[in-house]
Amino acid sequence: MNAAYQVQAGRRTVEVRRPGKVLFGDDGITKADLAAYYRTVARRMLPHLRGRPLMLERHPDGIDDPGFMQKEIPEHFPDWVHRAELPKEGGTVRYVLCEDTATLVLLADQGCITPHRWLSRADRPDHPDRLVFDLDPSDDDFTPVREAARWLHGLLDEIALPSVLMTTGSRGLHVLVPLDRRAPFDDVRAFAADVAGVLTDRHPDRLTTEARKKARAGRLYLDIQRNAYGQTAVAPYAVRARPGAPVAAPLAWDDLDDPDLDARRWTLADADRLLEADPWSPAPRPHSLSAAADRLRRGVA
Repeated sequence: MNAAYQVQAGRRTVEVRRPGKVLFGDDGITKADLAAYYRTVARRMLPHLRGRPLMLERHPDGIDDPGFMQKEIPEHFPDWVHRAELPKEGGTVRYVLCEDTATLVLLADQGCITPHRWLSRADRPDHPDRLVFDLDPSDDDFTPVREAARWLHGLLDEIALPSVLMTTGSRGLHVLVPLDRRAPFDDVRAFAADVAGVLTDRHPDRLTTEARKKARAGRLYLDIQRNAYGQTAVAPYAVRARPGAPVAAPLAWDDLDDPDLDARRWTLADADRLLEADPWSPAPRPHSLSAAADRLRRGVA
């Protein structure tokens, strides 16, 4: 099936060209499969994308090809795709904003396997509404990842900061904290570094904040580097460009008790199962960092 076909996506119709193009060679997953997945999960995924600049991870020739990352919206994108022009050093970048199902399907047609989202919204790009901790293991053993997630969740609870959990579809887990957008990125990053420092002090043999792999000595890396202007994190429900088409899937905290849990537990083939329940509902209320930072400084942690 290589003839283009039309996909009804909300109020728009989107053409998917070369739908039979195999994107995941070992799995036989095609562009049509990718577009169908994103159309299916759109109602759950879009609230996590709307208003956020995206970086597009594109593999038009399939995941066996190196692919490329794209920030600037392609000139040929239709006018109905929303855009945000944001400053960068020496100029500006026009980013894609994914506001509807049609845009998600269009991105799949363009060979975008994975949309990576900003932690802030385009209307206040310097003030994030998400803080993210990336739990990056030193090897394929997932037990230390589950362990670190529990420790981090406990510490955030101690300073009264609600958080949610997500597989990355790659190696580890993301722990995300909803913010009220009062603090700029520099303050958020400094706070994240303080939290990571407290946690590594508690578990120095198991955790590290060392970015250099040689310095980690087999410990799990608590990565806070994504908390910066222009940086991105994989979007919830995004497919990853890895064999099996794993998905970045929201989790409930109780899911850490499952011994079979790993970063690639959910895949593109699980679209319907992913929609059976929303582990992030009801969503935690966005919080200010100031009170949590005070608690951390006072030694509540």
